[in-house]
Amino acid sequence: MQAGVRVPSITFRTRVRDDSIEGPNPFRWQDMTSDDYFKGKRVVLFSLPGAFTPTCSTYQLPGFENGADDFRAQGIDEIYCMSVNDSFVMNAWARNQELENVKVIPDGSGEFTRGMGMLVNKDNLGFGARSWRYAAVINDGVVEAWFEEPGRCDNHGEDPYGESAPETVMAWLKEAGEKVA
Repeated sequence: MQAGVRVPSITFRTRVRDDSIEGPNPFRWQDMTSDDYFKGKRVVLFSLPGAFTPTCSTYQLPGFENGADDFRAQGIDEIYCMSVNDSFVMNAWARNQELENVKVIPDGSGEFTRGMGMLVNKDNLGFGARSWRYAAVINDGVVEAWFEEPGRCDNHGEDPYGESAPETVMAWLKEAGEKVA
């Protein structure tokens, strides 16, 4: 993926809270499209191998969550976390992480991830098809900046982390902002 490329146009199957539904599971299905997430907004999207995994839960997601005000100050409207997990898993992870600033996007079938060219096999870990770790600044559905971890390949023995870290994305935003000013 590179700057200037439009994100894939797909429909995401999500579960959203609906207070009109009584009982222990007050959620309903709601289809969301790529346009719903990206059209008319400047966002940071970061994608990772799996909800509840160590690097994702300890560093990447909390870093974006805790730095949300700084990202907004750099002109970012939303921060999205995506994984090739279903909506039930992504919502449970969001609750577990007590998210208030980052919104999760379930790419349960990996359709968006495949369209981004980032779907890899993680059979060596028992995961199946998952996302390679990356981040992007997306402006009105078009990639503005791309941050991909090195060594993308199937069944990679490690989970590199650094290029897609919140600190790396923030450094780029600040540098880009200085060039505009």
